[in-house]
Amino acid sequence: MDDTYRTITGPSEAVYTEKRSKFIAVALPVRTLEAVKEQLDIYQKKYYDARHVCYAYMLGAERKNFRANDNGEPSGTAGKPILGQINSKELTDVLVIVVRYFGGIKLGTSGLIVAYRTAASLALEEAEVVEKTVDEEVGIAFEYPFMNDVMRIVKENLPEIVSQSYDMDCFMRLRIRKSEMPRLRARLEKVETLRFV
Repeated sequence: MDDTYRTITGPSEAVYTEKRSKFIAVALPVRTLEAVKEQLDIYQKKYYDARHVCYAYMLGAERKNFRANDNGEPSGTAGKPILGQINSKELTDVLVIVVRYFGGIKLGTSGLIVAYRTAASLALEEAEVVEKTVDEEVGIAFEYPFMNDVMRIVKENLPEIVSQSYDMDCFMRLRIRKSEMPRLRARLEKVETLRFV
């Protein structure tokens, strides 16, 4: 089971010039579609005077939620090459925006593809890439006398304790790497009175 993914830690930027056309590329970490829209809004306002603000994004550990946008460039010459760079680096939760200021000389479709691909690649090369794990959470409830049994399992399996409350009934929310969840659940199931909530 593959439960890791690669993303970037923070924004990075690069500039590429081809035949007087200037391509400003920005790579940004994003987790949601709302974050994508927010960032696009910011950059479209910032570069309001640019001819094209093209982009591509990839979201989610499964890398199934993505989009490429040519923003007025000939179809397939901007968004696709940008997305291609995100894919070749196997990244997700990332948005790459490439802003083009036209320099007066037409680049042609192959020239555009190379320029957008290069600009996106340069911005991603500037970014710090990290590998993250896909985690799952589980809620458990149990009676206080079984606290030691539960804490022994927590110590041995090392899930992150997200929240906890102790009373006559105890509640705990645990987070652990997806591939280790079945083993954690199997161990917890053996504790008397414990139930998953």
